[in-house]
Amino acid sequence: MATLELIDITKKFGAVTAVDGFHLKVEDGEFVTLLGPSGCGKSTILNMIAGLEDVTAGAIQINGKTVNALGPFERDVAMVFQNYALYPHMTVEENIGFSLRLRKRPKSEVQEKVQRVAEMLELEKLMQRLPRELSGGQQQRVAIGRAVIREPSIFLFDEPFSNLDAALRIKTRGEIKELHQRLGVTSVFVTHDQEEALSLSDRIAVLQAGRLEQYGSPEEVYLRPATKYVARFIGTPQMDFFSGEFIDKEGLRYKVGEAEIPVPTLTRLPEAAFDAGVRAEFVSLGQKGFDATVRLVQPVGPFTYVTVDWQGGSVTARVNGVSHLKPKEHIKVDIDPQGLLFFDRATSMRIDIL
Repeated sequence: MATLELIDITKKFGAVTAVDGFHLKVEDGEFVTLLGPSGCGKSTILNMIAGLEDVTAGAIQINGKTVNALGPFERDVAMVFQNYALYPHMTVEENIGFSLRLRKRPKSEVQEKVQRVAEMLELEKLMQRLPRELSGGQQQRVAIGRAVIREPSIFLFDEPFSNLDAALRIKTRGEIKELHQRLGVTSVFVTHDQEEALSLSDRIAVLQAGRLEQYGSPEEVYLRPATKYVARFIGTPQMDFFSGEFIDKEGLRYKVGEAEIPVPTLTRLPEAAFDAGVRAEFVSLGQKGFDATVRLVQPVGPFTYVTVDWQGGSVTARVNGVSHLKPKEHIKVDIDPQGLLFFDRATSMRIDIL
């Protein structure tokens, strides 16, 4: 068990700053995800935690001890790589037990621990196979088993599902979550997939260009995004934004083109200019609201995403089941004001004005 703290760490590659003053604290037993697009610095941060990259500035502390000068082996961390990194000439059993044999642990201890890990990951029937004889999901479980058997203080996962197909990715995601619940080991997980982050994490660190945009629980980053960047990155489909204005017309309203959205919880006109954002689940299609025209209908199994346009705006609604709406069909749109989020137009920061 361990705590992990990254204190204003910076990483430069020549004139390029990959990570810029990044600060993060992971509590004992937490599962934290570093989330962001390719090139935002998340894998670089993971490599610095593991000791595979030097820190240009700042400090990495494990259990309150600065480990910048320690090598990977001395940090007591285990890493699961994107490409699995299994030894091709070793069997599943040999791959899992390699780190213990390297430490010259007794043969009986190695066998006992390998068997226990294999049972945990349902690999017992594959023990004598080579990596090339395994599926992608099986190789991933072997890589996880090789990390688990070391009983490290911290697990590091570098986009471990990226080589799996969609169905296997969801299955393996569940296995990782169950494994963490069982072992309770402090874990840092890197991904660009916001669904993975939301489903796995105790807390999520959203990155942009090597900087921390927001750090909070999945509920916080989804329901109360700190910036427009976070609001766009988290959620499927993306949050819709409007550049409108507040008006006082039989109560306060937010006017976007020809649409006027009542904001009954607002008591006075704000002085600054704000953009509004809303997620699809707060948008209803039916017999009340403002007039719009259907542009796009996207069935996705249990839901249908319907995008509508009006003079001056566009929004996507989430409709339960299969929708029989057709493009160019006229419909009324109602937006729940409780789902509206407002962002300062100048800074892109979310502002609580309701």
